[in-house]
Amino acid sequence: METQPLYQVNSNRFLDRTVKKMVRSWIRMEAPRELPWAPLKKSLTESTVALVSSAGLALKTDQPFDQNGERENPWWGDPSIRVLPKTATGSDISLYHLHMNPKIAERDLNTLLPLQPLLELERSGEIGRSADHHYSYMGYILQPRTLLEEYVPEMIQQMKQDQVNIVVLVPG
Repeated sequence: METQPLYQVNSNRFLDRTVKKMVRSWIRMEAPRELPWAPLKKSLTESTVALVSSAGLALKTDQPFDQNGERENPWWGDPSIRVLPKTATGSDISLYHLHMNPKIAERDLNTLLPLQPLLELERSGEIGRSADHHYSYMGYILQPRTLLEEYVPEMIQQMKQDQVNIVVLVPG
């Protein structure tokens, strides 16, 4: 007997019919590419791990992600990145993403940025250490050029300074 998944992700669920067709056509136009893969050069127990969340999370003391720009132009998304310290907690962070319910982060930040479980892995010796800095961006970016050309290189540079060996992508 074949089992059905308990939950199936449908990224287009809240899009109207016309936008859904456009997004699907854009996806079909994208040529398949080989996924980049780099084997670990260190064991997991010697590695530094950073988290990158697409949930649009920012420290409450930081500038929020620009939601007004997206309200004015639904085809635009704030391409910037926020840096989050490994010591951040749910009371330090807010969610600024028009496509997500902010109560998710308020109830349990670890669902969108699992800092506490990562620190537990560090304490138990399963990883070398949690990076000092983790990152978030708004995942709904239909034109990612600025994100990829301007902000991602800055994030990579910070990761190199933190001696990050492993990056865990956390979808928002």
